Amino acid sequence: MATATATSERFELAKHCSSRNWSKAIRVLDSLLAKESSILDICNRAFCYNQLELHKHVIKDCDKALLLEPFAIQAFILKGRALLALGRKQEAVLVLEQGYKSALQQTADVKQLLELEELLKDARREIDGILKSHATESPQETPAYHSEKSDEKSDKLDNHESGASSNGNSHESSSELGEQSKIVSFSKVASKASKQSDGNSDLCNGSVYKEKENGKCGSQINGYYESCKPCNGSDLHDNLAESSDRFGELSINGNKISIKSSKMSHKAEARCGISDESRKNKKYTIARISGTHSISVDFRLSRGIAQVNEGNYTKAISIFDKVLKEEPTYPEALIGRGTAYAFQRELESAIADFTKAIQSNPAASEAWKRRGQARAALGEYVEAVEDLTKALVFEPNSPDVLHERGIVNFKSKDFTAAVKDLSICLKQEKDNKSAYTYLGLAFASLGEYKKAEEAHLKSIQLDSNYLEAWLHLAQFYQELADHCKALECIEQVLQVDNRVWKAYHLRGLVFHGLGEHRKAIQELSIGLSIENTIECLYLRGSCYHAVGEYRDAVKDYDATVDVELDAVEKFVLQCLAFYQKELALYTASKVSSEFLCFDIDGDIDPMFKEYWCKRLHPKNVCEKVYRQPPLRESLKKGKLKKQDLAITKQKANILRFADLIGKRIQYDCPGFLPNKRQHRMAGLAVIEIAQKVSKAWRIEWRNSTKGTTKNGKKNRRRERTNILSQNRGGAGCSSSSFSETSTGYASLEDRSSGRSILSWQDVYSPAVRWRQISEPCDPVVWVNKLSEEFNSGFGSHTPMVLGQAKVVRYFPNYERTLTLAKSIIKDKLSVRSKKDKVIDLSKDEKIEKIMRAETCDELHNIVGEDFWVATWCDSTGSEGKRLEGTRITCIQKP
Repeated sequence: MATATATSERFELAKHCSSRNWSKAIRVLDSLLAKESSILDICNRAFCYNQLELHKHVIKDCDKALLLEPFAIQAFILKGRALLALGRKQEAVLVLEQGYKSALQQTADVKQLLELEELLKDARREIDGILKSHATESPQETPAYHSEKSDEKSDKLDNHESGASSNGNSHESSSELGEQSKIVSFSKVASKASKQSDGNSDLCNGSVYKEKENGKCGSQINGYYESCKPCNGSDLHDNLAESSDRFGELSINGNKISIKSSKMSHKAEARCGISDESRKNKKYTIARISGTHSISVDFRLSRGIAQVNEGNYTKAISIFDKVLKEEPTYPEALIGRGTAYAFQRELESAIADFTKAIQSNPAASEAWKRRGQARAALGEYVEAVEDLTKALVFEPNSPDVLHERGIVNFKSKDFTAAVKDLSICLKQEKDNKSAYTYLGLAFASLGEYKKAEEAHLKSIQLDSNYLEAWLHLAQFYQELADHCKALECIEQVLQVDNRVWKAYHLRGLVFHGLGEHRKAIQELSIGLSIENTIECLYLRGSCYHAVGEYRDAVKDYDATVDVELDAVEKFVLQCLAFYQKELALYTASKVSSEFLCFDIDGDIDPMFKEYWCKRLHPKNVCEKVYRQPPLRESLKKGKLKKQDLAITKQKANILRFADLIGKRIQYDCPGFLPNKRQHRMAGLAVIEIAQKVSKAWRIEWRNSTKGTTKNGKKNRRRERTNILSQNRGGAGCSSSSFSETSTGYASLEDRSSGRSILSWQDVYSPAVRWRQISEPCDPVVWVNKLSEEFNSGFGSHTPMVLGQAKVVRYFPNYERTLTLAKSIIKDKLSVRSKKDKVIDLSKDEKIEKIMRAETCDELHNIVGEDFWVATWCDSTGSEGKRLEGTRITCIQKP
């Protein structure tokens, strides 16, 4: 029975080849090879691909054949022809030479030997001709681009390849495409935002294929591939956003649709404004097309492919529609149309076509791969990984699919799986610079910083002009707080292309982190002159806010709110811009007042502060909280005199001592940039607190030596100051009375007893105020001045581990904290739940299991739910009393 089936398939194969129906012949060969791997059938399939001029598949099959049989002469011939057709002549010569040597050792087929010899001579002649031409002509050549204007005619271009005559007219076309070309599509988000880049790629049987290039500059950002010329913006990854929480932006990289998903987070999420076509060193020819209406299905496919390559997606869809009208389940046409839909951001339609292709031919690995990529673009990472895994069943250890799955795993924060996939990919494709870049990002997230640096440097070693690698490396150094190396990397980017807005944004972030806000403003302004991005606008607004340029700050905050978004994740910046504008207006109204009058905690409505801290939508705030007065009114109220800005000798002295003291707050560990502005503000806070405490001690001393004499009372009255914060009930402010805990010096002395009273909050209030001024975009507020609901659930969270990601600043304390948490649990035999209920752990040997736990995941599994424990300290005021210290929380997030 099996023999009869095989014979039937062989007969069908012969019939399809006789009728030149190469796509159906390929499907029959796919079926035969699924049952038994035969070198002859692999070469037959390569021959069919060659007839369709789909050269990458030819090369792929020839490589498979040569892996099975190193002396497969036919494989050398077909691979050499494919490389020549792609314009990769030097590679072709190497392959043909290797094949010729093999043929000399096995001269069983003289005809193949002679064919190899002739091909080798032709290839060498072409290379010699190119060298002579370069010696006499200009080194710079402009690639020719083909654009099909209609079914009957096309433009004649230089360096063309001839096609078949149609209705007596010569049909000639050629395209020189970049070895790694790409197509980037519109991104549509809930906010109706869009961003577009251009590009090209090769489509084989409705699939897009990537060619490896030699010496071409390309870039991959957040999962999509871009060339080195700028096109005013696109995001780098979070992060490298960061992400993650990235929305889907889809592009097709050679043989893959890559996914871009945004946050941010910008932690990533480094992300770059680089995109343009790079088409060179490769000839792409369209198959011979008949001028009549009886055009063969295969050649219609070729025309659809050509339209996709040129970005004519609507026309490509129209061509594929005609093919599918005749054969509704034709998988190659479905994959082709799905790819065109994907470029147009019609991802649901694309997925539907890929699904139909899978139903028609479950072994179509390209359909599984495309659907996985489209699903990833929609943020459906679990389903995307499943589809890409299925593609690997049909193409085991395919470097392209592993590369793609590695990127999806990275974006879904499964960094361990990403490292595994990308490492296997790189064993086969040692020159895949994009894979090295993502490997570096994954290693960095896992806290393997040395390996991360090595991977990024390897990517740069492969291509010193690879902008994404430089940008990711710069962000890597920034996160480690190595600002010198970060700035060096950014300089390298700008030497390659000084129109990359993301480089200026990243340099602005570095200067902002160093406390050099005016330098940051300069860099961000250059970035904004290249592209008007929300990241640069918001950061520049916050820098203007910090240095007291309130008019410019408000202008940038307004512009941030008005920007049309290209990612849902960036909406949080618009929310923050709303809150920051209100705070800038409030601060502007206080500029000429005493520093004590700057009282965000007393003046600003608790609801406003709560929404600001939680980064919530400001709709309720707008409806229920008074807004700040216009900027003109605020500036008029807070107008400074010129002499107030002059630096006198006394002021210079105070600043010098403040800088010396402030330097001591700097952490000498990775992740903490030395912020000069923070240092100075901390130093000034220390000086103010010292003055306040000193004054309290003087009052205490006088009370103890002079008693409550008339003289003493007068002296004390002189030293009292009772400057109340104004703006009560004003815009954006609460009408709370100052009868609550005062931060003024009036609290230094109790009126009834004449004794000095200085609470701990009085001591720390100046430090809080200076911290609020030092970086106005950081929500620093007193928790007891917020709502009870917020106060009860509030915790100052300092994450050490986020899933698999290790936080560079705090992870060094992880082992110590884990050991401490286990010892507290052992001591108390219980923990507290999220709802603050006691969870008893004294039964079922849970304590023994907890003591053996090596990770917080294991701890969480043993306890069975989210929990926290708290360290304690002994009270000095009440003997024997224990006070709660730091809470250690273990939470599982979906």
